Amino acid sequence: MKTKHDTMTMLEFEHAKLAQGMKFIGGIDEVGRGPLAGPVVVACCVMPLNDEDIIQGVNDSKKVTERNREILFEKIKEKAIAYQIEMLDEKTIDEINILQATENCMAKAIQDIQEKTKLDVVLIDAVKIDSNVPIEPIIKGDAKSYTIACASILAKVTRDRMMVEYDKMYPGYDFASNKGYGSAKHIAALKTIGPCPIHRKTFITHFVEN
Repeated sequence: MKTKHDTMTMLEFEHAKLAQGMKFIGGIDEVGRGPLAGPVVVACCVMPLNDEDIIQGVNDSKKVTERNREILFEKIKEKAIAYQIEMLDEKTIDEINILQATENCMAKAIQDIQEKTKLDVVLIDAVKIDSNVPIEPIIKGDAKSYTIACASILAKVTRDRMMVEYDKMYPGYDFASNKGYGSAKHIAALKTIGPCPIHRKTFITHFVEN
């Protein structure tokens, strides 16, 4: 029998850090490494971890409905001790590759958070980056860590909203629905009308001629 998700089960890593005397625990996650179009977006946040401030319903952004993500997005921003959202566009992704773009975004987000709140540690979803703040990678961290899950929702809602606006600017690719990922309708549009300015040229070589 399927049971309702309980956000309180996602605090194991945070509680372990609190037990070690750490106070400001950051979580960081990215959205948009795989799409054919649009930016990569990273969010980093520091959340209050006392029980009364935990936001119920927080989970890996992919496991939360769009409507609930929008609600949680506002609650997370309101509750956060600090948060930072960074992004790099498709041109930069083509120039330096998606992995480097993601790492650069993450490093910038951590640096900017540091200017607001002194971080003791940053929990991250299985990515290793260079930082002057201790980093703890967690495999499938967005489904296991409350703080990373909060960051994942901030990043996803931010990017999804951008792709809805891009759909109005560049109709025909179904960006509002596919968010830039390679859906059948998106790929068909690439083959018939060609790329638009927000497409990642290095990602679409299988679908369009140079």
